[in-house]
Amino acid sequence: MTRHAARLTARDLTLAYEDRTVVPGLDLDIPDGRVTVIIGPNACGKSTTLRALGRLLRPAGGAVLLDGAELARLPTRQIARRIGLLPQTPVAPEAITVADLVARGRQPHQRWWQQWSEEDERAVTEAMARTATTDLADRPVDALSGGQRQRVWIAMALAQETGLLLLDEPTTYLDLAHQVEVLDLVRRLNHEQGRTVVLVLHDLNQAARYADHLIAFREGRVVAEGTPAEVVTAGLVREIFGLECVVVPDPVTGSPLVVPGAPWAPRPAPEPAVPTREESRATP
Repeated sequence: MTRHAARLTARDLTLAYEDRTVVPGLDLDIPDGRVTVIIGPNACGKSTTLRALGRLLRPAGGAVLLDGAELARLPTRQIARRIGLLPQTPVAPEAITVADLVARGRQPHQRWWQQWSEEDERAVTEAMARTATTDLADRPVDALSGGQRQRVWIAMALAQETGLLLLDEPTTYLDLAHQVEVLDLVRRLNHEQGRTVVLVLHDLNQAARYADHLIAFREGRVVAEGTPAEVVTAGLVREIFGLECVVVPDPVTGSPLVVPGAPWAPRPAPEPAVPTREESRATP
């Protein structure tokens, strides 16, 4: 497996909610300049880990490091210029418009003597164009559909223009066409701008198709990591998800494609028994 340098790392990271430990003693390296996808069953620590990588959750032990510096000790504005994070269920201020929400992604770059610049305008305009939200600019965010709202949040994260972008289930609420658009956008940002992207995804086949690097979680621990071809096997899917499947090459990309076992079907009714000759003679 080819190793890539890591700007964002975790060392002996322990994450907990009150007295319940979710992630115990995790060591993790996020490959720089790659698209990393974290996969695993529900409640296995994926989103919790992503929150800690973006400093939304304080570690109970260990540390998250950014370029070797402990994240918890860095100024908030400095982190916001370097790490963009879209959490799973963001909440918008009441009655805020789409344009105003996306513009909030520029706050880390502004100074008291210069509240808005041509660079800010360019970043917001480009982010909205990339997410197909330009036509929604004057609409209140709380009047949008779930899919529209999700694209607006992604636009805000893009407007932040950070080198590291953390997205927690960014395809939630999106129909299949918009899911593909968002994931294609992630790949373009990575290849054209060199952004390091970390996503949490539920769809294993989408993860295998779009990731350079996969990290498989179970019960707060990494059980496998590497390229999709190295990680997505029938044995690993069975171990992590308890699902019997066949893994075949994707006919379009060649990446691993998980095909679940046969769906449940009713058993055919048993054929009526044919009486033997003796039984027929005994029948009155």
